[in-house]
Amino acid sequence: MKKAMVDRMGEHYGMRRFPEDGPAYPLRVSIKKDVVTAAFDTTGTSLHKRGYRVSPVIAPISETLAAALIELTPWHSDRVLVDPFCGSGTIPIEAAMMARNIAPGAKRSFLAEDWSSILAFESWGKARQRAAEGVRKITKDDVDIQGFDIDPLAVRYARENAREAGVLDLIHFQTRDVAKLSHPKKYGFIITNPPYGERLEDKAALPALYETIGRAYAGLDSWSMYLITSYEDAERYIGRRADKNRKIYNGMLKTYFYQYLGPKPPRREKRQEAARG
Repeated sequence: MKKAMVDRMGEHYGMRRFPEDGPAYPLRVSIKKDVVTAAFDTTGTSLHKRGYRVSPVIAPISETLAAALIELTPWHSDRVLVDPFCGSGTIPIEAAMMARNIAPGAKRSFLAEDWSSILAFESWGKARQRAAEGVRKITKDDVDIQGFDIDPLAVRYARENAREAGVLDLIHFQTRDVAKLSHPKKYGFIITNPPYGERLEDKAALPALYETIGRAYAGLDSWSMYLITSYEDAERYIGRRADKNRKIYNGMLKTYFYQYLGPKPPRREKRQEAARG
């Protein structure tokens, strides 16, 4: 593909050699049936890398997928959100970024920032300034976002990532087994990415794990639960069929987004009246 482009440019400009200096302008070409699509890669490093994950764990969920899963739920920042399998903290971090209105990618750079012949560098600075001005000044008193994991090292990594993302002050991370999941508030959300058992030695533990998830969820009054997994017996061991089920690809792995819908909370005015007694 590159040779064909160079040959054509050589014919047009009457040149045999083109120096490869200056900014990179990667061209991505795809062919589907009889349609060829050529597009400049303005991003560089893949967009799913927001720039805040400094301490990963094994097989973390991507930042973009975590954000999409949250968007597929009716969660709002005035509702409780708990991820009992938080790993490197991606789901709670993305939720906290939404609550604070931090623009995705605010912590990273983009390849096209070097393309001064196409877009002035000052334009990037103005865009970043507008994004910074839109950040909400909220505190931990305004939200209830929690991330648990049984692995202390994962919890430590989650805190480091949340600090880099600028939302550590909004999230409560704790080393805790899912069996001990509880919360005094009603109408909360579990949004989580539990183990799938992709390795053969881990599959034997999945029935007991998903039974534990089911019992923990049953003990939460009026909550909703959303979990993504490739484990096809998830509903069986949770002990209840999901109200909705959505097929989603996590990379090349086919997974299911099981949605257990709790009741809607009363209107805000009624909740405030109830709180006043």
